[in-house]
Amino acid sequence: MISYVAGELVATTATSVIIDHQGIGLEVLVPDSLLSKMPVAGSQVKIYTYFSVREDAMQLFGFATQADKDLFKLLITVSGIGPKGGLALMGTLSGDDIRFAILSEDAKTIATAPGIGAKTAKKLILELKDKIDMQQSIETALDVGEQAKTDMTQHSSALQADAVSALTALGYSATDALRAVRAVPAAENMTVEELLKKYVKQSQTKGINNGWQREALQRSLRMKMQG
Repeated sequence: MISYVAGELVATTATSVIIDHQGIGLEVLVPDSLLSKMPVAGSQVKIYTYFSVREDAMQLFGFATQADKDLFKLLITVSGIGPKGGLALMGTLSGDDIRFAILSEDAKTIATAPGIGAKTAKKLILELKDKIDMQQSIETALDVGEQAKTDMTQHSSALQADAVSALTALGYSATDALRAVRAVPAAENMTVEELLKKYVKQSQTKGINNGWQREALQRSLRMKMQG
């Protein structure tokens, strides 16, 4: 098995990257989201890979992190979603958006990926929702793409989970709730109420309009402060 490929980026195509690994040019199929972030040719890169062997082809699929690779391997266990379908899904949505869409049973978001219809999206949710852990997903999302950055404390990750739960209780989808929490630089000594209050203030400053959901959050916070 090829766990990852590291070497010089030779070129990019519409769907792949070509990496010189010890004198061998390897073509790796990657999601559009990763393709758009590739550095200039000649740069050193490292891509986590999944080696797919079929009767008619042997292909390498690549991802920015081990977490994204693991998610891809989970997606292709669903009947009807092959490697190319999984790649299309991960090219449309980020890894944490996919996880939270599954957790919140948000089939509409998943169905935005090319080749993934409403029926397949619902099937994906049904088969994977019990295989994705909320706490672990939050910690992965808050890793901000840095593979080695794992210094999130237990208190801080629990705080993020509580904040996401509070927002979903007010009508946010789990995906939108995660985005809201990630938009606020969290401090370890913050309470859930303080984090949510900071989010409301930040959304007002940036002119974000969340309608009745934000108003409900403001009312909830006022009641907690008065209590």
